Amino acid sequence: MKLIGSLTSPYVRKVRIVLAEKKLDYELILDNPWGDATQVKTHNPLGKVPCLILDENGAIFDSRVIVEYLDTLSPVGKLIPQQGRERAEVKTWEALADGVMDAGVLWRLEATWAGRNDGERSAAWIERQRAKVEDGIAAMAKGLGDKPFCSGIHLSLSDIAVGCTLGWLDLRFPEIDWRKDNGNLAKLYDKLMLRPSFIDTKP
Repeated sequence: MKLIGSLTSPYVRKVRIVLAEKKLDYELILDNPWGDATQVKTHNPLGKVPCLILDENGAIFDSRVIVEYLDTLSPVGKLIPQQGRERAEVKTWEALADGVMDAGVLWRLEATWAGRNDGERSAAWIERQRAKVEDGIAAMAKGLGDKPFCSGIHLSLSDIAVGCTLGWLDLRFPEIDWRKDNGNLAKLYDKLMLRPSFIDTKP
């Protein structure tokens, strides 16, 4: 398998961590989807990373689809329950974490994209996305509570998704002190950062 991605994308990091936790071999192909020489559009018409190339006959894209596929390839370190409420809970955690990152990306693009000058940037749009990020962090902290992991007592995709989100916020929005009022999230993140899969993929 070949994974097309960038080292700073939290969505790519999520896939790389799952690959590491599942002990699956792959080749990482670095690509800048914003660059003129991007190659990901050859395999994903949306021009987004990550994109997992399986063979000459196809590729899988969107991080949620990729990680679900990867979890079926090996019984090692099962990350997504097979069915029922437990499965829905893990996928909801992933949706929440990804949603915070989605809002953060939109916020950052509106605030920094070189294709606009300052007079064209929407303060209202930035504030709307910022509120989503802050509300998402609060929801993650509330959902975690005093549990050792997001979805119970074992590492799951829930924790990987949350960990990637918090790490990306540290990278792109260091001014957001999410640790200050969310000691449980900070404790979880520090625990995740002891795992080789998180250490090796730190942006």
